[in-house]
Amino acid sequence: MHLIIQGSGIETGDLKALAKASAASAIERISEHAFRLRNASDSPGIAAVCERARLDFALIPEHRKLAHFKLLVMDMDSTLITIETIDELADLVGLKREVAAITEQAMRGEIEYNESLRRRVAVLKGLDESALQRVYDERVRLSPGAEILLAACKQYGIKTLLVSGGFTHVTDLLKPRLGLDYTHSNTLAVANGKLTGEIVGDIVNADGKRDELLRIRDLLGIKREHIMGMGDGANDLKFMAECGVSIAYHAKPIVRGQTTHAINFGGLDAVVNLFN
Repeated sequence: MHLIIQGSGIETGDLKALAKASAASAIERISEHAFRLRNASDSPGIAAVCERARLDFALIPEHRKLAHFKLLVMDMDSTLITIETIDELADLVGLKREVAAITEQAMRGEIEYNESLRRRVAVLKGLDESALQRVYDERVRLSPGAEILLAACKQYGIKTLLVSGGFTHVTDLLKPRLGLDYTHSNTLAVANGKLTGEIVGDIVNADGKRDELLRIRDLLGIKREHIMGMGDGANDLKFMAECGVSIAYHAKPIVRGQTTHAINFGGLDAVVNLFN
């Protein structure tokens, strides 16, 4: 196993402490903000040092490279992009705080997802349809390192699937912009140019995300071990359970405890360093 250490300010003393704790045989620089500690062993001391120094870490099998994967499955809100789309739409009607509170409860797994989404979408009733484009233009920002990660996927021929409890207006715009292969998300009902406060068709919840992953997996004819999944909320756990490697990205504790790796401080480009 190799221990991958990442952070914006990695101190030499911390690297030495981690090498000692993991009994690593050598320290190698991967990039400006990442190091590989070769032939490392797991140890409780690793997490303690990294938490104090705000460093991300992961034990990676020596043979596992980015080219090993054939499909990357990602959540959208607070993973591929920095915002929760529905919270920003609610901000346009002056109810962001109330809707954000429901979003947080849902992501922590405290509220049944379908009910939470219906409650949040109902708040948007009467909002002009143009608000969707306004949120995309003014507030949608890619998470740091997103373009680096997606460029690496293209380099190695890794297909990309975006599964989101967010909305088709955003995913449909991100798909050609970023060259994503597949997207799956909710559609907001519109009548006479206004949002009705309802969802069209089935809600893309935890089961919907997992089912879409399984559909694309079977379509491509690939195995679980060749799939990498990434998300931040409780409704991402079911699809990430179907992945050979799962990554909690700036995630809630309930998610970090059920994934193979976690990125708590770095950007999405940290994924590339893990399997460099």
